[in-house]
Amino acid sequence: MLTTSPPGRLAAAWAVLQRRAGWLLACSLAVHLVLTVLATDMFDLKVYYQGAPHLLHGDLYDFQLVRADPRAMALPFTYPPFAALLFLPLAALPWTAAATAWQLVSLASLALLVHCSFRLLGRGGRKRPAMLWLALALWLEPVKHGLDLGQIDLVLAALVLAGIAYGRPLAAGAGVGVAAGVKLVPAITGLYFLVTRQWRAACWSAGVFFATLGLAWAVAPAESHRYWFELLGDPSRIGQVASYENQSLRGALARTLGHDAGLSPLWLLLAVLFAAAAALALRTAARHGERLALLVVTQLLGLLYSPISWSHHWIWFLPALICLVHGPARRAPLGRLAIGGWLMATAGWLVPLTGHAATRYGSHWYLVALDWCYPVCTLLSFLALAFAPRPGPAAPAPLPEQAAEPAPALD
Repeated sequence: MLTTSPPGRLAAAWAVLQRRAGWLLACSLAVHLVLTVLATDMFDLKVYYQGAPHLLHGDLYDFQLVRADPRAMALPFTYPPFAALLFLPLAALPWTAAATAWQLVSLASLALLVHCSFRLLGRGGRKRPAMLWLALALWLEPVKHGLDLGQIDLVLAALVLAGIAYGRPLAAGAGVGVAAGVKLVPAITGLYFLVTRQWRAACWSAGVFFATLGLAWAVAPAESHRYWFELLGDPSRIGQVASYENQSLRGALARTLGHDAGLSPLWLLLAVLFAAAAALALRTAARHGERLALLVVTQLLGLLYSPISWSHHWIWFLPALICLVHGPARRAPLGRLAIGGWLMATAGWLVPLTGHAATRYGSHWYLVALDWCYPVCTLLSFLALAFAPRPGPAAPAPLPEQAAEPAPALD
């Protein structure tokens, strides 16, 4: 029988925490909301909020949010025009109402992300473990940092995951298409559709994505042309590639070399190595019908390949961690190493800590090495999902409409 926690004392502690899951979640939410009101600026949300109306005035990509700190760089609007179009209703609200609404939407998206992760594992009825994950996730760096900034990644990840967990091909494809229209990285989900042979969902995702382009082009043709043909390939508008917060392969390599090497032969070699590890994980997960594993591998690969993936963009670490902890990988040394790595990196806020240390003391080699944490954890996750022992015979990955309802599992 599978268990969801290590034996012995850890199992007893896990059982105690589950009995208090509701109370722990309520306390965690209350503290988070108080700290959000008192100590956060949500300046990424301010970029969406203040920048979106500029779409109608033809100067969306000239807009910059100037922050109070004179040392902080001004923040431009960096997403496709369709994203600005979606934020127009929010921009019509007073700032306090908009910020409150967005925080509630983001928290609901986090809850949906955890719930759908358990559903794709075949354990959709596990309410107490899901509440514990929610209480914990609020304090893990990609989640907490993203909530404090008012980032959009939680909402997009929930849109993708909910469509795949609950939807037929149209809903699954539409969720991915809309998410990719807002921010390009979710387009990597097309690889998931191809691996699971969901051809209709793949076609719907492409069709909806191009529909978002067409709608934005009809509303703001000049800004659409400017984004897709002038600004898209310029990562410097987003920030410094070598920044410690950039956890993509390109960012980690830039810090190691001391300069941005772009798509150099060394980057290509690393990209091929990570792709090979991802391919092994995808093959194993497809053989055993592990839909969550298939999805998180494709999403993590997209974050690695993106020129800039700030640490708060790495929301998909959470479904990956749930997959590792509650799946067969937890029984393997590589799986336990990956779980420990993700917890150390995210619960210890390793990325911002190394960034602050490098700013104060200089970019020493050990700080550069530590700041490979998300790519290294991703590689360990790929290998753990590829080689962890599985009980029973292999089974092909079911399509959403063919998937059986999850069997009840022990809490």
